[in-house]
Amino acid sequence: MCESGPMRIGVLTGGGDCPGLNAVIRAVVVTGKRLHDDRTVGYLDGWRGVMERRSVPLRPNRVSHLLARGGTVLGSSRTNPFATDDGPQAVVKHLAQDGIDALVAIGGDDTLGVAQRLGALGVRAVGVPKTIDNDLSGTEVTFGFHTAVQTATEAIDRLQTTAESHHRVIVCEVMGRHVGWIATYAGIAGGADEILVPEVPFDVAAVCERILHRHERGRYSSIVVVSEGAMPEPGPDLESATAATSSSNVDQFGHAQLGGIGEWLAQEIERRTGYESRHTTLGHIQRGGAPTAFDRVLATRFGVEAVAALHDGTFGKMVALQDGRMVRVPLEEAVGKPKTLDLTLLSEVAAPFFG
Repeated sequence: MCESGPMRIGVLTGGGDCPGLNAVIRAVVVTGKRLHDDRTVGYLDGWRGVMERRSVPLRPNRVSHLLARGGTVLGSSRTNPFATDDGPQAVVKHLAQDGIDALVAIGGDDTLGVAQRLGALGVRAVGVPKTIDNDLSGTEVTFGFHTAVQTATEAIDRLQTTAESHHRVIVCEVMGRHVGWIATYAGIAGGADEILVPEVPFDVAAVCERILHRHERGRYSSIVVVSEGAMPEPGPDLESATAATSSSNVDQFGHAQLGGIGEWLAQEIERRTGYESRHTTLGHIQRGGAPTAFDRVLATRFGVEAVAALHDGTFGKMVALQDGRMVRVPLEEAVGKPKTLDLTLLSEVAAPFFG
């Protein structure tokens, strides 16, 4: 099936904000209009905007300046239509009332998972992969990841100099709920002395031993980069870390609020080694600011490909990058199973610089 004529396209951004979202919006609006005479409607605050029927018209002159702007002009939320009995029906009804021919859903596992489930209800959608964690399957990389890594690397560079000045151990906590892509890339780029990720439970005693060894060799400062989702190996340390970082706050997709492993680890390192230790949690600064040149280009390519997919009638797919080329993969292959870290980056690239 080919949708050769003009379409009325809906677009939304869901989940956490991410550098490059506005570049995708710009690409969808401009490409759709100039190549197909499409009209684009932007839904506000992700799936919540569709459920509440809140939207704005998007025209090329309204989005032309968005390429370098961080965040999302449409707003975002972690709203899950399937968390309520009437949510999915509201989405279907409002898209029909707005005359939407097809939808571009820009988001991560949760946002695209909703798009996949709505496909069974007749919603025609194409997904665009977005997550700074770089954990979506089906694509080599997601836009926003390189910007987050650049931000984290610059922070680690600054932490290096202050750690050296005061002979301190500094633990830098970065984002990464289930995967350690940001921690590993930023840790390697910033010359970290330890990189701890969710995929590999860590031994606190071994970390401290390597830091002690560094000091014995005359290196009196150390940088430890840890993903927010990293945890110790099973045992008393895991129980202690879990108690210190547990949270009862969860979103509509059941994700608990993470944070605190960096502080807990810094306290443990100081207690066990006697070396003055501090922690820094980068938090949301990793999401903010202008996207890098790489992410601007990737986001633009994704937006252009999403429009092409809509007009080719290939719904229920996610546009993706594979071997440097734009491809389309079924949504079910992209969601539900995170793309975990290539552990050779730790064992073969980073490990020789530890200890």
